[in-house]
Amino acid sequence: MLKEYRLKKGYSLEKLAELCNISWRNLHRIENGKINEAKFETIKKIISALEMSDTDIIKIIKEK
Repeated sequence: MLKEYRLKKGYSLEKLAELCNISWRNLHRIENGKINEAKFETIKKIISALEMSDTDIIKIIKEK
């Protein structure tokens, strides 16, 4: 779901990673579910950069 939101914002993987101050590799792993327990601070950075609403976040949580 994160990839979908990233693409809607028009961000490349590298651009979003830069905005969040994380490596694009880690962001790629998070998007693909290869990192199941990302740090809370990292998730907050991603949510902020994507300007996700509370409704968007709850939707993602419910789908897991």
